[in-house]
Amino acid sequence: MITDQPLATPPVLLACSHGTSSPAGQRAIEALVEVVATRAPELPVSAAFVDVQDPDVPSTLDALGESQVQVVPLLLSAGYHVHVDLAEAVEGRDHARVTGALGPDSRLVRLLARRLHEAGLREEDAVVLAAAGSSNTSAVADCRHVGEELAATLGRRVTTAFLSAAQPRLPDAVTQARSRLTSPSARVVVATYLLAPGYFADLAAASGADVVTPPLLTDDEPPATELVEIVLDRYRGR
Repeated sequence: MITDQPLATPPVLLACSHGTSSPAGQRAIEALVEVVATRAPELPVSAAFVDVQDPDVPSTLDALGESQVQVVPLLLSAGYHVHVDLAEAVEGRDHARVTGALGPDSRLVRLLARRLHEAGLREEDAVVLAAAGSSNTSAVADCRHVGEELAATLGRRVTTAFLSAAQPRLPDAVTQARSRLTSPSARVVVATYLLAPGYFADLAAASGADVVTPPLLTDDEPPATELVEIVLDRYRGR
């Protein structure tokens, strides 16, 4: 039976990233949010940040009023920002909930492997996965899991290292990997497990590796389909 009753408005997809002072990082995140909105035109999509940039999450939720909101962390693991910052932002707001982080996810591993192959990874190279790091042990374990999946995908050893808060630190892991090289043509290659350009990506680039892959997002190419799919899957509870 056809009725005049309006269809319910779907929850807002509030894409929440860390925030960065890097213009390239800002453009890369903006592009991801724009493509997500284009891929799902039926969804209201907004953006907010947990640090550095505005608007922050609480003020964005205030502006959205009583609208149902799915806060999707544009973060690769569920560390402090997910369990504390975002959890506090939705506390007492029955109409808002925080979804899972983007990682770990096998699609991110495929994207990391593609970045490595695009960078010209050789059979004799040593691979180090560079993650941001966290004081949250579960988030660190998630990053190590991604490193293990990447090793299985590549069929070679991958050392997971961190840029802050966890061990081993990336420069130390690069030095240790270099000591294991057995061929004059072998290199240390860092797979950058960071979402976008910014402070941590700059640290990875300065780690002493011979090759450092770009972050998963850059401002000079469209967002990878895998990332867009993961954002929408998290919104839909997958």
